[in-house]
Amino acid sequence: MVTTSEVRVEAQFEELAEKRPFLAVAGEFTRKQPLGTFGLGIVLIMIFASVFAHFLTPYDPEANSFEYMLTPPNLDFWLGTDQFGRDILSRIIYGARTALFVGFTAAFIGATIGLVLGVASAFFGGKFDLIFQRVMDVLMAFPLIILALAVVSIFGTGIQNVIIAITIPFIPRCARVVRSSALAIREIPYIDAARANGFSNSRIILRHMVPNVMAPFLIMLTAFVGQAILLEASLSYLGLGVQEPVPAWGLMLQGGAEEYVESAPWVAIWPGVAISLAVFGFNLFGDAVRDTLDPKLRSQ
Repeated sequence: MVTTSEVRVEAQFEELAEKRPFLAVAGEFTRKQPLGTFGLGIVLIMIFASVFAHFLTPYDPEANSFEYMLTPPNLDFWLGTDQFGRDILSRIIYGARTALFVGFTAAFIGATIGLVLGVASAFFGGKFDLIFQRVMDVLMAFPLIILALAVVSIFGTGIQNVIIAITIPFIPRCARVVRSSALAIREIPYIDAARANGFSNSRIILRHMVPNVMAPFLIMLTAFVGQAILLEASLSYLGLGVQEPVPAWGLMLQGGAEEYVESAPWVAIWPGVAISLAVFGFNLFGDAVRDTLDPKLRSQ
């Protein structure tokens, strides 16, 4: 039985939601996508930790302290120390900054270039579309990690080169998905009306077609961030990504996964947990965004 107080609270919330549409959208998203909300919570915690890493970390993540090498977790070092005496908790928090910077940058650049190229391919069609799609087929024939390894072996190591290496494999994957949606939009009458009015091709693409394919773009973007974090960790683990002494989760695994797996397992466990949670959170949030934006899934 619904009480008077519950009705009053619900009415107040509805009134507040009318004044603040964001609350209504957030509340509906939380109700319909609880797992997506959980994933978003993980993402927000990562962002908060990376932004305020300087205030959250108890120690300098790059400071060596050979007096405390391989110290197990205790009250002073909550997650223990590594083989150089560096606090693992501090390095994991700063590692979130590295992971998010590489992940967001590579995913955004790759998805954006793929968006523009995919729409242009659908708009122009003909030989341009045929040649462009064959190039995309060649790039997609390589697994993400293999293509990233090939690119980073050419450009070298470092954060900037890692971003380039991760960005390139994302371009054809986003371009193919966006092109499939842009092909249907190209046949809509308002595109013909824009041509009849003498609008330039660039204006038709950027003003009339790109805004209508933002749903698959956003879905691909959220999915790419988790993949980019995993790729960055993989490249750093192989010694082809971020280099010492920059805190990076894959680099932390490289230093402790094999040599200290028995004597000091915490050196490899905590970076692995951080990578797993980050990818898990972005995948959950990406699935929720897909379910929310995809009209086929939304109508069910």
